[in-house]
Amino acid sequence: MTAKFESPLTVTAASAERASAQGPTEPVTRGWTTLFGLIWFGHWMANLVPLQLLLPMQMEAIDPASKVRDFAIVNGISGVVALIALPLCGALCDRSRNRFGRRRLSIVAGALTFAAGLVVTGRQTTVTGVSVAWSASLLGLSAATAGLTAVIADRVPERQRGNISSAIYGPQALGVVAGIAIISSFGLAPATGYIVLAALLIACTVPFLVVHRDAGYGAEPRLRLSTLIVSMASSLKNREFAWAFGGRLLVNLANSLGTCYMLYFLTDHLKVSDPETSLLTATGVYVLAGVLATTVAGVLSDRLGRRRIFVASAAILQAVSGFLLAGSPAMSTTLIASALMGGGFGAYMAVDQALITQVLPDAENRAKDLGIMNIGSVVPPTLAPLIASFIITEEGGGYPLLFTTVGAMAVVGAALVYRIRSVR
Repeated sequence: MTAKFESPLTVTAASAERASAQGPTEPVTRGWTTLFGLIWFGHWMANLVPLQLLLPMQMEAIDPASKVRDFAIVNGISGVVALIALPLCGALCDRSRNRFGRRRLSIVAGALTFAAGLVVTGRQTTVTGVSVAWSASLLGLSAATAGLTAVIADRVPERQRGNISSAIYGPQALGVVAGIAIISSFGLAPATGYIVLAALLIACTVPFLVVHRDAGYGAEPRLRLSTLIVSMASSLKNREFAWAFGGRLLVNLANSLGTCYMLYFLTDHLKVSDPETSLLTATGVYVLAGVLATTVAGVLSDRLGRRRIFVASAAILQAVSGFLLAGSPAMSTTLIASALMGGGFGAYMAVDQALITQVLPDAENRAKDLGIMNIGSVVPPTLAPLIASFIITEEGGGYPLLFTTVGAMAVVGAALVYRIRSVR
């Protein structure tokens, strides 16, 4: 359900404070939703285009013979950083008390750190340098993500969360294809490509920060590491929360395993004549299917008041994509699989985000709990190359085994969603 269009400036601190106290009741406007989607567009572009194009290009330029191993090392290190940073940034976001706004501060600090990290990453010429700089980028991404996902629980009524989730994950595929298209069309070198992504990230962030206002909150005790660990353990003891986390982790890992080495799959396994153009074509198909599925699934889920059937069905689509590529690796099959993967992932994340906001165990620590959940969406793209690097070696089974693993993980992820009983 979408409210009549009004200026996003109507989202006041007072309404946000009432939402925090009794749960969000005031619907968000179309203008607010549009700007929320725009900021996610910039963040997805800045995060995923390096993973799919720029980092692989850098690794090949540094050492072509070791590009698979080096790409895995870079992402393995940054994945560990994100694993620690996401819940920590979420907890800090909950504890932040300032007139600027606790969510806004997290978003601003995260976006600036992320953008700076991108620029520095592009200037590196060693695996160590890229690892450190890209890890710093993901630290910024973790802070921004903590603030952005908490905004949903703070500000969006449950009846609109499927639609708002579409505003998050619809731009994901668009951001990837737009970024790849810009870099490929202009023949940008990685260093220049990173600068362009950093600039677009900031440009997409500013409009939302101008109009969004957080509620005011009183002071709280200083955050202690022991308190954070106990709080995280308590959240994961909640069965509904734990099942939702497990399902998200597996499905995102399946999607990441299916896409992380696509450039190398086209180059080394299918041996296509123009890998970058083929990657752009496959990504375009992924995007089109993802945007359509995201929009339809989010709206239908809100109208029907059902989440689990959409989440499980979307995960199964991704499983079919993996099994299809495992059994028949070819360019034509890749395009079909891209449509299934994109459509399945778009629908999954659109509705899964709405489902997750309904199983949060602690209303006063939303950002911390969402930070744990964000591990399931941000960490898999960084850890997938490390896992895949062991699978795609000749001894490990190659790309057919990789895509079979994609299918199996997605099936298990679909099954886990039906362990959640509190959401229809």
